[in-house]
Amino acid sequence: MVAVYGRAHILGTMLKVSIIIPAWNEQDRIIDCLDNALRQTVTPHEVIVVDNRSTDNTVAIVEQYMREHPQAPVKLLHQDEEQGLIPTRNFGLNAATGDVLGRVDADCMLKPDWVEVVAGIFTEDKDAMGATGPVTYYDMPARRIALRGDDSVRRRTFRADGGKVLLFGSNMALRATAWHAIANEVCRDREDVMHEDIDISLHLLGRGFKTVYSERMICGISARRMDTSFKSFRNYMKRFKNTFAAHPQHWRERKSEHTLYLMYPWLHALFPVYQQYLDSRDINPALRIWFREQAKLARAEGDSLDDLPGIDEFVKETPSGVPGINMVNDGIIFDDEGDVEDAATADGLTAETPAAAAEDAKDGAAQAEHDAVAAAEDDEAANGPAIPFATDDTGSDASADTADGTRN
Repeated sequence: MVAVYGRAHILGTMLKVSIIIPAWNEQDRIIDCLDNALRQTVTPHEVIVVDNRSTDNTVAIVEQYMREHPQAPVKLLHQDEEQGLIPTRNFGLNAATGDVLGRVDADCMLKPDWVEVVAGIFTEDKDAMGATGPVTYYDMPARRIALRGDDSVRRRTFRADGGKVLLFGSNMALRATAWHAIANEVCRDREDVMHEDIDISLHLLGRGFKTVYSERMICGISARRMDTSFKSFRNYMKRFKNTFAAHPQHWRERKSEHTLYLMYPWLHALFPVYQQYLDSRDINPALRIWFREQAKLARAEGDSLDDLPGIDEFVKETPSGVPGINMVNDGIIFDDEGDVEDAATADGLTAETPAAAAEDAKDGAAQAEHDAVAAAEDDEAANGPAIPFATDDTGSDASADTADGTRN
Protein backbone atom coordinates (compact mmCIF):
# COMPACT_ATOMS: atom_id res chain seq x y z
CA MET A 1 0.00 0.00 0.00
CA VAL A 2 1.32 3.44 -0.92
CA ALA A 3 1.38 5.69 2.12
CA VAL A 4 -0.51 8.92 1.59
CA TYR A 5 0.00 10.51 5.00
CA GLY A 6 -2.00 13.54 3.88
CA ARG A 7 -4.54 15.72 5.66
CA ALA A 8 -7.58 14.77 3.58
CA HIS A 9 -6.78 11.10 4.04
CA ILE A 10 -6.53 11.18 7.84
CA LEU A 11 -8.78 13.95 9.12
CA GLY A 12 -11.76 11.64 9.50
CA THR A 13 -9.93 9.34 11.89
CA MET A 14 -7.26 11.68 13.25
CA LEU A 15 -5.20 10.26 16.08
CA LYS A 16 -4.22 12.62 18.89
CA VAL A 17 -0.50 13.38 18.94
CA SER A 18 1.26 14.40 22.15
CA ILE A 19 4.72 15.95 22.01
CA ILE A 20 7.04 15.31 24.96
CA ILE A 21 10.06 17.58 25.45
CA PRO A 22 12.50 16.67 28.25
CA ALA A 23 14.33 19.82 29.34
CA TRP A 24 17.35 20.63 31.45
CA ASN A 25 18.80 24.15 31.26
CA GLU A 26 17.34 24.90 27.85
CA GLN A 27 16.53 28.60 28.27
CA ASP A 28 18.21 29.54 24.99
CA ARG A 29 16.06 27.37 22.72
CA ILE A 30 12.89 26.32 24.56
CA ILE A 31 10.72 29.15 23.15
CA ASP A 32 11.82 28.37 19.60
CA CYS A 33 11.11 24.69 20.24
CA LEU A 34 7.60 25.45 21.52
CA ASP A 35 6.87 27.85 18.66
CA ASN A 36 7.80 25.22 16.09
CA ALA A 37 5.84 22.50 17.91
CA LEU A 38 2.71 24.67 17.81
CA ARG A 39 3.00 26.24 14.35
CA GLN A 40 1.65 23.11 12.72
CA THR A 41 -0.80 22.25 9.95
CA VAL A 42 -2.54 20.08 12.57
CA THR A 43 -2.49 21.24 16.19
CA PRO A 44 -0.91 18.74 18.59
CA HIS A 45 -3.11 17.28 21.31
CA GLU A 46 -0.65 18.53 23.91
CA VAL A 47 2.95 19.72 24.19
CA ILE A 48 4.48 18.57 27.47
CA VAL A 49 7.70 20.16 28.72
CA VAL A 50 9.22 18.01 31.46
CA ASP A 51 11.73 20.02 33.46
CA ASN A 52 14.48 18.09 35.18
CA ARG A 53 15.95 20.29 37.91
CA SER A 54 16.94 23.13 35.60
CA THR A 55 19.13 25.74 37.27
CA ASP A 56 18.66 28.41 34.62
CA ASN A 57 15.46 30.23 33.57
CA THR A 58 13.89 27.36 31.65
CA VAL A 59 10.93 26.97 34.01
CA ALA A 60 10.23 30.70 34.24
CA ILE A 61 10.37 31.04 30.46
CA VAL A 62 7.92 28.19 29.89
CA GLU A 63 5.56 29.55 32.54
CA GLN A 64 5.65 32.98 30.90
CA TYR A 65 5.02 31.36 27.52
CA MET A 66 1.95 29.60 28.89
CA ARG A 67 0.60 32.87 30.32
CA GLU A 68 1.11 34.63 26.99
CA HIS A 69 -0.48 31.76 25.03
CA PRO A 70 -3.35 30.56 27.23
CA GLN A 71 -5.04 28.75 24.35
CA ALA A 72 -1.92 26.75 23.45
CA PRO A 73 -1.99 23.11 24.65
CA VAL A 74 1.29 23.48 26.56
CA LYS A 75 1.86 21.74 29.89
CA LEU A 76 4.81 22.05 32.25
CA LEU A 77 5.68 19.07 34.42
CA HIS A 78 8.51 18.62 36.89
CA GLN A 79 10.57 15.47 37.31
CA ASP A 80 12.71 16.22 40.35
CA GLU A 81 13.29 12.79 41.84
CA GLU A 82 16.22 11.82 39.64
CA GLN A 83 18.60 13.69 37.37
CA GLY A 84 18.79 12.28 33.87
CA LEU A 85 17.21 12.11 30.45
CA ILE A 86 15.72 8.62 30.77
CA PRO A 87 13.65 9.14 33.95
CA THR A 88 12.59 12.55 32.62
CA ARG A 89 11.58 11.08 29.27
CA ASN A 90 9.70 8.25 30.95
CA PHE A 91 7.88 10.69 33.24
CA GLY A 92 6.61 12.66 30.24
CA LEU A 93 5.65 9.62 28.18
CA ASN A 94 3.74 8.15 31.12
CA ALA A 95 1.88 11.42 31.70
CA ALA A 96 0.89 11.97 28.06
CA THR A 97 -2.71 11.32 27.05
CA GLY A 98 -2.42 11.20 23.25
CA ASP A 99 -2.82 8.17 20.99
CA VAL A 100 0.68 8.81 19.64
CA LEU A 101 3.59 10.08 21.72
CA GLY A 102 6.16 12.22 19.95
CA ARG A 103 9.52 12.61 21.64
CA VAL A 104 11.92 15.42 20.69
CA ASP A 105 14.70 17.36 22.36
CA ALA A 106 14.31 20.89 23.70
CA ASP A 107 16.50 22.30 20.93
CA CYS A 108 14.59 20.55 18.12
CA MET A 109 12.54 22.48 15.56
CA LEU A 110 9.69 20.46 14.04
CA LYS A 111 8.73 21.00 10.43
CA PRO A 112 5.24 22.58 10.22
CA ASP A 113 3.60 19.39 8.94
CA TRP A 114 5.28 17.09 11.50
CA VAL A 115 2.18 16.42 13.60
CA GLU A 116 0.10 15.82 10.48
CA VAL A 117 2.64 13.40 9.04
CA VAL A 118 3.02 11.52 12.33
CA ALA A 119 -0.74 11.21 12.77
CA GLY A 120 -0.96 9.92 9.20
CA ILE A 121 1.72 7.30 9.71
CA PHE A 122 -0.01 5.70 12.68
CA THR A 123 -3.50 6.12 11.21
CA GLU A 124 -2.66 4.43 7.92
CA ASP A 125 -0.41 1.70 9.28
CA LYS A 126 -2.22 0.02 12.15
CA ASP A 127 0.82 -2.17 12.80
CA ALA A 128 3.26 0.74 13.17
CA MET A 129 4.35 1.07 16.80
CA GLY A 130 7.29 3.43 16.38
CA ALA A 131 8.26 5.96 13.71
CA THR A 132 11.19 8.18 12.88
CA GLY A 133 12.49 10.32 10.04
CA PRO A 134 15.43 12.41 8.78
CA VAL A 135 16.89 15.52 10.38
CA THR A 136 18.95 18.49 9.28
CA TYR A 137 21.17 20.90 11.22
CA TYR A 138 19.43 24.26 11.45
CA ASP A 139 22.54 25.99 12.80
CA MET A 140 24.82 24.91 9.94
CA PRO A 141 24.93 25.80 6.23
CA ALA A 142 23.81 23.52 3.40
CA ARG A 143 20.68 22.39 5.20
CA ARG A 144 19.00 20.89 2.14
CA ILE A 145 22.08 18.88 1.23
CA ALA A 146 22.38 17.80 4.88
CA LEU A 147 18.76 16.65 4.92
CA ARG A 148 19.23 14.51 1.83
CA GLY A 149 22.45 13.10 3.25
CA ASP A 150 20.88 12.30 6.60
CA ASP A 151 17.95 10.60 4.89
CA SER A 152 20.37 8.42 2.92
CA VAL A 153 22.46 7.51 5.97
CA ARG A 154 19.46 6.63 8.12
CA ARG A 155 17.99 4.44 5.41
CA ARG A 156 21.26 2.54 5.10
CA THR A 157 22.71 2.34 8.60
CA PHE A 158 20.11 3.02 11.31
CA ARG A 159 18.85 -0.53 11.14
CA ALA A 160 18.97 -3.67 13.26
CA ASP A 161 18.00 -7.32 13.00
CA GLY A 162 18.19 -7.50 9.22
CA GLY A 163 16.89 -4.08 8.23
CA LYS A 164 14.38 -3.11 10.93
CA VAL A 165 14.18 0.61 11.68
CA LEU A 166 15.93 2.15 14.68
CA LEU A 167 14.32 5.29 16.10
CA PHE A 168 16.22 8.55 16.57
CA GLY A 169 15.49 10.29 19.88
CA SER A 170 15.46 13.81 18.47
CA ASN A 171 12.75 12.85 15.98
CA MET A 172 10.65 9.90 17.04
CA ALA A 173 7.08 8.89 17.88
CA LEU A 174 5.54 5.88 19.61
CA ARG A 175 2.05 4.51 19.63
CA ALA A 176 0.89 4.99 23.21
CA THR A 177 -0.06 1.34 23.61
CA ALA A 178 3.42 0.28 22.49
CA TRP A 179 5.09 2.58 25.00
CA HIS A 180 2.99 1.28 27.88
CA ALA A 181 3.86 -2.27 26.85
CA ILE A 182 7.61 -1.63 27.22
CA ALA A 183 7.63 1.17 29.81
CA ASN A 184 8.66 -1.15 32.63
CA GLU A 185 11.23 -2.96 30.48
CA VAL A 186 13.36 -0.16 29.01
CA CYS A 187 16.83 0.11 30.46
CA ARG A 188 17.38 2.78 33.12
CA ASP A 189 21.07 3.02 32.17
CA ARG A 190 22.14 4.54 35.48
CA GLU A 191 25.76 4.50 34.28
CA ASP A 192 24.70 6.74 31.37
CA VAL A 193 26.61 4.81 28.69
CA MET A 194 23.83 3.89 26.23
CA HIS A 195 21.74 5.50 23.51
CA GLU A 196 18.28 5.67 25.08
CA ASP A 197 16.52 5.91 21.71
CA ILE A 198 18.18 2.77 20.38
CA ASP A 199 17.35 1.03 23.65
CA ILE A 200 13.66 1.87 23.13
CA SER A 201 13.92 0.66 19.54
CA LEU A 202 15.39 -2.69 20.54
CA HIS A 203 12.75 -3.21 23.23
CA LEU A 204 10.06 -2.56 20.60
CA LEU A 205 11.68 -5.00 18.19
CA GLY A 206 12.08 -7.52 20.99
CA ARG A 207 8.32 -7.44 21.42
CA GLY A 208 7.82 -8.00 17.71
CA PHE A 209 6.55 -4.46 17.23
CA LYS A 210 6.93 -2.76 13.87
CA THR A 211 9.01 0.41 13.51
CA VAL A 212 8.81 2.56 10.38
CA TYR A 213 10.72 5.31 8.64
CA SER A 214 9.16 8.24 6.80
CA GLU A 215 11.17 10.71 4.74
CA ARG A 216 8.43 13.29 5.39
CA MET A 217 8.79 13.18 9.19
CA ILE A 218 11.38 15.96 9.29
CA CYS A 219 12.95 17.78 12.22
CA GLY A 220 15.65 20.42 12.53
CA ILE A 221 18.30 19.73 15.18
CA SER A 222 21.35 21.54 16.51
CA ALA A 223 24.89 20.57 15.56
CA ARG A 224 26.14 21.48 19.01
CA ARG A 225 27.15 17.86 19.65
CA MET A 226 29.89 18.41 17.08
CA ASP A 227 31.26 21.32 19.13
CA THR A 228 32.47 19.02 21.90
CA SER A 229 35.99 17.65 22.30
CA PHE A 230 36.94 14.56 20.37
CA LYS A 231 37.17 12.62 23.64
CA SER A 232 33.58 13.53 24.49
CA PHE A 233 32.43 12.80 20.94
CA ARG A 234 34.19 9.43 20.95
CA ASN A 235 32.54 8.47 24.24
CA TYR A 236 29.21 9.44 22.70
CA MET A 237 29.90 7.18 19.72
CA LYS A 238 30.71 4.28 22.04
CA ARG A 239 27.10 4.37 23.19
CA PHE A 240 26.11 2.53 20.00
CA LYS A 241 28.30 -0.44 20.92
CA ASN A 242 27.28 -0.31 24.58
CA THR A 243 23.59 -0.35 23.73
CA PHE A 244 23.83 -3.38 21.49
CA ALA A 245 26.04 -5.10 24.08
CA ALA A 246 23.14 -4.73 26.52
CA HIS A 247 20.87 -6.41 23.95
CA PRO A 248 22.94 -9.39 22.71
CA GLN A 249 19.95 -10.92 20.97
CA HIS A 250 19.90 -8.01 18.51
CA TRP A 251 22.44 -7.27 15.80
CA ARG A 252 23.27 -4.82 13.03
CA GLU A 253 24.89 -5.05 9.65
CA ARG A 254 26.17 -1.47 9.38
CA LYS A 255 27.59 0.85 12.00
CA SER A 256 26.25 4.39 11.99
CA GLU A 257 29.18 5.69 13.98
CA HIS A 258 31.52 5.07 11.04
CA THR A 259 29.75 7.79 9.08
CA LEU A 260 29.62 10.12 12.08
CA TYR A 261 33.34 9.73 12.70
CA LEU A 262 33.98 10.83 9.11
CA MET A 263 31.74 13.86 9.56
CA TYR A 264 33.16 14.99 12.89
CA PRO A 265 36.44 16.72 11.91
CA TRP A 266 34.90 19.13 9.44
CA LEU A 267 31.68 19.76 11.32
CA HIS A 268 33.71 20.35 14.49
CA ALA A 269 35.75 22.97 12.64
CA LEU A 270 32.83 24.52 10.79
CA PHE A 271 30.39 24.89 13.69
CA PRO A 272 32.08 27.70 15.68
CA VAL A 273 32.91 29.69 12.56
CA TYR A 274 29.33 29.52 11.36
CA GLN A 275 28.00 30.53 14.79
CA GLN A 276 30.21 33.63 14.62
CA TYR A 277 28.66 34.45 11.28
CA LEU A 278 25.11 33.98 12.57
CA ASP A 279 25.89 36.19 15.57
CA SER A 280 27.41 38.87 13.35
CA ARG A 281 24.17 39.00 11.33
CA ASP A 282 21.88 38.63 14.36
CA ILE A 283 20.28 35.57 12.74
CA ASN A 284 18.29 33.12 14.84
CA PRO A 285 18.72 29.84 12.89
CA ALA A 286 15.97 28.10 14.90
CA LEU A 287 13.49 30.77 13.85
CA ARG A 288 14.71 30.82 10.27
CA ILE A 289 14.65 27.13 9.40
CA TRP A 290 10.90 26.71 8.82
CA PHE A 291 9.94 30.38 8.50
CA ARG A 292 8.95 30.11 4.85
CA GLU A 293 6.62 27.18 5.50
CA GLN A 294 5.16 28.89 8.57
CA ALA A 295 4.51 32.12 6.62
CA LYS A 296 2.70 30.18 3.91
CA LEU A 297 0.68 28.36 6.56
CA ALA A 298 -0.30 31.64 8.24
CA ARG A 299 -1.48 33.08 4.94
CA ALA A 300 -3.42 29.93 4.12
CA GLU A 301 -5.23 30.39 7.43
CA GLY A 302 -6.19 33.97 6.56
CA ASP A 303 -3.36 36.00 8.09
CA SER A 304 -2.06 38.39 5.42
CA LEU A 305 1.04 39.19 7.51
CA ASP A 306 0.62 42.81 6.44
CA ASP A 307 1.80 43.90 9.87
CA LEU A 308 5.26 42.55 9.07
CA PRO A 309 6.93 45.00 6.66
CA GLY A 310 9.28 43.34 4.21
CA ILE A 311 7.95 39.87 4.94
CA ASP A 312 7.89 38.89 1.25
CA GLU A 313 11.55 39.73 0.79
CA PHE A 314 12.49 38.00 4.03
CA VAL A 315 10.66 34.82 3.09
CA LYS A 316 12.37 34.76 -0.28
CA GLU A 317 15.83 35.41 1.13
CA THR A 318 17.29 32.94 3.59
CA PRO A 319 20.77 34.25 4.48
CA SER A 320 22.88 31.35 5.59
CA GLY A 321 26.33 31.90 4.14
CA VAL A 322 29.60 32.39 5.94
CA PRO A 323 32.60 34.12 4.38
CA GLY A 324 35.75 32.09 4.32
CA ILE A 325 34.07 28.69 4.65
CA ASN A 326 35.14 27.78 1.12
CA MET A 327 38.69 28.18 2.33
CA VAL A 328 38.23 25.52 4.98
CA ASN A 329 37.52 22.82 2.44
CA ASP A 330 37.12 23.42 -1.27
CA GLY A 331 35.05 20.24 -1.46
CA ILE A 332 32.25 21.44 0.83
CA ILE A 333 28.96 21.42 -1.10
CA PHE A 334 26.46 24.16 -0.40
CA ASP A 335 22.77 24.16 -1.23
CA ASP A 336 20.97 26.58 -3.52
CA GLU A 337 20.16 29.16 -0.86
CA GLY A 338 23.18 31.37 -1.52
CA ASP A 339 25.29 30.09 1.33
CA VAL A 340 28.61 31.62 0.26
CA GLU A 341 28.65 35.39 0.15
CA ASP A 342 31.18 38.09 -0.54
CA ALA A 343 33.57 38.28 2.38
CA ALA A 344 33.11 42.05 2.45
CA THR A 345 29.41 41.74 3.37
CA ALA A 346 29.90 40.36 6.89
CA ASP A 347 31.96 41.16 9.92
CA GLY A 348 32.01 40.37 13.59
CA LEU A 349 34.09 37.19 13.43
CA THR A 350 36.44 36.80 16.37
CA ALA A 351 39.33 36.24 13.99
CA GLU A 352 40.70 39.39 12.38
CA THR A 353 39.62 38.37 8.88
CA PRO A 354 37.42 35.68 7.31
CA ALA A 355 40.58 34.06 6.00
CA ALA A 356 41.97 33.94 9.52
CA ALA A 357 38.74 32.41 10.78
CA ALA A 358 38.93 29.82 8.03
CA GLU A 359 42.54 29.11 8.94
CA ASP A 360 41.51 28.62 12.57
CA ALA A 361 38.82 26.22 11.44
CA LYS A 362 41.28 24.36 9.25
CA ASP A 363 43.64 23.97 12.21
CA GLY A 364 40.75 22.67 14.30
CA ALA A 365 39.83 20.15 11.63
CA ALA A 366 43.42 18.98 11.37
CA GLN A 367 43.58 18.43 15.14
CA ALA A 368 40.24 16.60 15.10
CA GLU A 369 41.42 14.44 12.22
CA HIS A 370 44.63 13.68 14.12
CA ASP A 371 42.55 12.64 17.13
CA ALA A 372 40.37 10.44 14.93
CA VAL A 373 43.41 8.67 13.51
CA ALA A 374 44.82 8.17 17.01
CA ALA A 375 41.50 6.70 18.14
CA ALA A 376 41.49 4.31 15.21
CA GLU A 377 45.02 3.21 16.05
CA ASP A 378 43.99 2.63 19.67
CA ASP A 379 41.03 0.55 18.53
CA GLU A 380 43.25 -1.47 16.21
CA ALA A 381 45.74 -2.13 19.00
CA ALA A 382 42.94 -3.29 21.29
CA ASN A 383 40.75 -5.17 18.82
CA GLY A 384 42.90 -6.00 15.83
CA PRO A 385 42.84 -4.37 12.39
CA ALA A 386 39.48 -3.31 11.03
CA ILE A 387 38.28 -4.81 7.79
CA PRO A 388 37.51 -2.03 5.31
CA PHE A 389 34.03 -1.70 3.89
CA ALA A 390 33.46 -3.65 0.71
CA THR A 391 30.43 -4.43 -1.38
CA ASP A 392 29.44 -7.65 -3.04
CA ASP A 393 28.03 -8.00 -6.53
CA THR A 394 24.59 -6.97 -5.34
CA GLY A 395 25.89 -3.76 -3.80
CA SER A 396 25.28 -4.84 -0.23
CA ASP A 397 27.90 -4.49 2.49
CA ALA A 398 30.06 -7.58 2.22
CA SER A 399 32.12 -6.73 5.29
CA ALA A 400 29.21 -6.20 7.64
CA ASP A 401 28.71 -7.52 11.12
CA THR A 402 27.07 -10.91 11.34
CA ALA A 403 24.49 -11.91 13.90
CA ASP A 404 27.16 -13.06 16.35
CA GLY A 405 29.04 -9.77 16.13
CA THR A 406 31.93 -11.04 14.02
CA ARG A 407 32.99 -9.80 10.60
CA ASN A 408 32.35 -11.66 7.36
